[in-house]
Amino acid sequence: MDAFRWDRALSIARKEVRHIRRDPFTLAAGLGIPVLLVLFFGFVMDFDVRDIRLLVQDADRSRASRELLELFRASGHFDARSADPVADPAALLAREKAKAVLVIPPGFGRDRDRGVPARAQVLLDGADNSTAGVILSYVAGIQQAAARRGAGADAAEPVEVRTRFLFNPELNSRWFVVPGLAAVVIGLLAVLLTALTVAREWENGSMELLLSTPVRPLEILVGKLAPYVALGMGGVLLVYLTARFVFDVPFEGSHALFFSASFLFLGAALGQGLLISVTTRQQPLAMQLGIVTGLLPSLLLSGFVFPIESMPLFFRALTALLPVRWYMTVTRGIFLRGAGPADLWVPLTVLTAMSLALSALALKKFKTDLEP
Repeated sequence: MDAFRWDRALSIARKEVRHIRRDPFTLAAGLGIPVLLVLFFGFVMDFDVRDIRLLVQDADRSRASRELLELFRASGHFDARSADPVADPAALLAREKAKAVLVIPPGFGRDRDRGVPARAQVLLDGADNSTAGVILSYVAGIQQAAARRGAGADAAEPVEVRTRFLFNPELNSRWFVVPGLAAVVIGLLAVLLTALTVAREWENGSMELLLSTPVRPLEILVGKLAPYVALGMGGVLLVYLTARFVFDVPFEGSHALFFSASFLFLGAALGQGLLISVTTRQQPLAMQLGIVTGLLPSLLLSGFVFPIESMPLFFRALTALLPVRWYMTVTRGIFLRGAGPADLWVPLTVLTAMSLALSALALKKFKTDLEP
């Protein structure tokens, strides 16, 4: 068997580049679609709960009740509107008139002025438990502000706790979402693009011509992979620019480390796509497997939406097999925390091992015979 020759691999790469240039879908999928998806989902996926519709049933109509209502409005989270004091608040929630109802009973102001605990009730729509939890935290903050105001400005608290948020002081959810979304989008498209490349050669019959020449399987796979590495890195650059200059996501780390880690992640994702492609030899089946193995795990098991620490033990172990899970840690760490190689050596090592292992497995599964 002939030794590996770069000139033959480059010939395959040039052939693949010509195909990419003639195929608008491939160019759009590699460069345009990542940016469009990050823009679309970056604006849509906002975990901050704003403009919460709050109906207020003020049966007291005192200065104290008006001050309490003003605290809700001044928080910036609630769209407070008056409601009929005698209406059933549960019915208002059931008809989806509001997400929360504030009920201020008669005597609220009198109790506060007498130094007796003044009680008001907040009813929440618990159908969406995540939103209800956020609203509950807002209400707790307002309750503390109302207690301080009622006690007077000079009242000293026995214990004072001050909270400082590191790495994301504004608690801007887009700073957290966009770097993770970039990992999901780039990983999915890398898998899909390469899942089709070898399968397309088999379906078109051109693989038979390649195998009848002195070109070796490793040269074919390297030549097939190289243009998509360049295309994927171009997509990474465009997504980075979108995150920085459209969503104003801060970048605290090293650019060299970020793009090196992205190269390792692309190697693993492209190796996964190649493995699917050489195994199936059919574009429809390769597309289906690419979506199933690239999209669903990336969304559900990568830590993008659900914290890995909160998953059952089996699924926490399963996430360790996903390249996107490790790249998610890297990209968020570099963007927001300025993490360096010493902080990220574990995910970087795993990505390197996965990239080599998936490429080697694809080469091993590559069949040079013409039978499926």
